[in-house]
Amino acid sequence: MWYQKEYNFMQNILDKRNVQIRILERNTTSDKPIDLGIRQILSRETEYNNVFCQLVFNTMDNMIYKLTDQYMCNYFYLQLPAKKQQILIIGPYISVQLTSQQLLEEMEHFSTNLNIINKLLNFYESIPVLSDEIFLFTTIICFAEVIWGGSDTFSVVKIQEEDISPNSIAQDNIPDDNEDILQVMEQMEHRYAYENELLDAVTLGYAHKAEIMLTHLSKMAFRQRVSDPIRNLKNYSIIMNTLMRKSAEKGSVHPMYLDRISTEFAKKIEMIISVDAALKLMSDMLSSYCRLVNKYSMKSYSLPIKKTIVCIDANLSSDLALHTLASMQKLSSGYLSSLFKKETGHTLTDYVNSQRMKYASKLLTTTALQIQTISQYCGIHDLNYFIKIFKRYYQCTPTDYRQSHKYVIKQ
Repeated sequence: MWYQKEYNFMQNILDKRNVQIRILERNTTSDKPIDLGIRQILSRETEYNNVFCQLVFNTMDNMIYKLTDQYMCNYFYLQLPAKKQQILIIGPYISVQLTSQQLLEEMEHFSTNLNIINKLLNFYESIPVLSDEIFLFTTIICFAEVIWGGSDTFSVVKIQEEDISPNSIAQDNIPDDNEDILQVMEQMEHRYAYENELLDAVTLGYAHKAEIMLTHLSKMAFRQRVSDPIRNLKNYSIIMNTLMRKSAEKGSVHPMYLDRISTEFAKKIEMIISVDAALKLMSDMLSSYCRLVNKYSMKSYSLPIKKTIVCIDANLSSDLALHTLASMQKLSSGYLSSLFKKETGHTLTDYVNSQRMKYASKLLTTTALQIQTISQYCGIHDLNYFIKIFKRYYQCTPTDYRQSHKYVIKQ
């Protein structure tokens, strides 16, 4: 192989992490099973052939595949550039270290035979655990860039074995009779009603009530839908992020605020590496959306005032003069000024200045920016005027404020 050196380098890295790396050729046998023997323990040789003799060879050029099987094992595989078809396969590994109790519960799905369970426990104790998959993924990406000539020459596809397996639906999950069907229906109805009550709490900004309900819901609703427990909770987190965003929107929070927080949580969800991290993120998500409702709900405001407030909060450094904000909505300055005072209890100028000074205080205590720069970011280009306004709100100069809050500028 012209990329032998790169392959050897990657192999050395993976060997040090005890991650198996193999090159497969069609119709060839190996002394050591690729899945390290788990399907052999369970007498599922046909399934082994379907995955490792058929599926992995059904690949496209310039494509990296990540396979998660029903035993919580992960594999990466891709087709190497060669005259005859060769498949590079890396794995298996698991993403999270399972406790003995979790392993026993998982094994119960496969067998109740004590001898088999002991063999399965030995299997999971020997398989490598990679809590930080980014390391492995980055290694594979670097190798792919070499063999395919760049970062924009290939794609990555994720596959769940249950999505492609003819036996993906477990028979013990199918109700046997009408009584079982009614029981499942009642459970689902109860869970959906509970979820709706939780979302109503978010709409109203009731953080404490929502937190208590989330704790109960996690025990009732987060059942395993895919074999990888981390992926399972990531999926739930994605659903929750969407539902809470819609609930907060129902609570009259403008989409501008919602999009910002929703995007941040979407990024954090993909960084989840443990069950505890997923549950904590869900709790943070709930609190954040409730705070958003309490802070930005504009339920009692008319449409012109809603638009005015959003325009102000969206860009404090822009021109926020009364006549500018009024002309944006084709309103007279007098009408907007009167309506703003009536609905908010503040003059528009006071509201703009208060928002700018809040932002200034945050920058003073969290950054090393010069005060002149902070003044510019707050939309006030006259430094002396900025200091005058700041003293009106905080009874001290920006410099004294920064010193009293003990912000230390790093050298």
